[in-house]
Amino acid sequence: GRHWGLIIEDLLSPSQAVPAMRFSRAPFLLSLLLVAWPTLVVAAPEGTGLPLPRFVNLRASEANMRTGPGVQYPVEWVFVRPDLPLEVIAEYRTWRKVRDWQGTQGWMHQSMLDNRRTVIVTGVQRTLRQRSDTQSAAQARIEAGVIGRLLECPDGSGWCKVEIDGFEGWLRRVEFWGAYAKEVLR
Repeated sequence: GRHWGLIIEDLLSPSQAVPAMRFSRAPFLLSLLLVAWPTLVVAAPEGTGLPLPRFVNLRASEANMRTGPGVQYPVEWVFVRPDLPLEVIAEYRTWRKVRDWQGTQGWMHQSMLDNRRTVIVTGVQRTLRQRSDTQSAAQARIEAGVIGRLLECPDGSGWCKVEIDGFEGWLRRVEFWGAYAKEVLR
């Protein structure tokens, strides 16, 4: 996808110049910049003002991930897992650049996303604990790739409380993707 910060560079690139003509490039490039400037100002990205990056989840049962922020950009992936946690890493008007737990990045329309917090279990089978302690009783065994709701991440704790298929319990932060290392969630 194209980034708005690159438009000026694109306008000034040598490939845009007429090769056979002999003239001073400075006035020509200045006039191009002056003509393009109002467009650049109007096309400035607008966002929500919410912090970046941040976690959201996939609201829709099917959502297109595009190469750029608009329907004119090609669909690169189709996501079909509702509640999948995604990380918003950029915004442009009603479009969000997101990254999934495997590092895949692309643009989705904001209507496909929800601010409710979810997690995806990573690695191998994990144990959902009754309390935030490795010696605590097991509530359930959770396979990698399972999605659950993020309920709480206490300050200074390496644990978060989650709900997965009706079971509430604690997972260590390193056992899932969907919360930052030092993030506090109440």
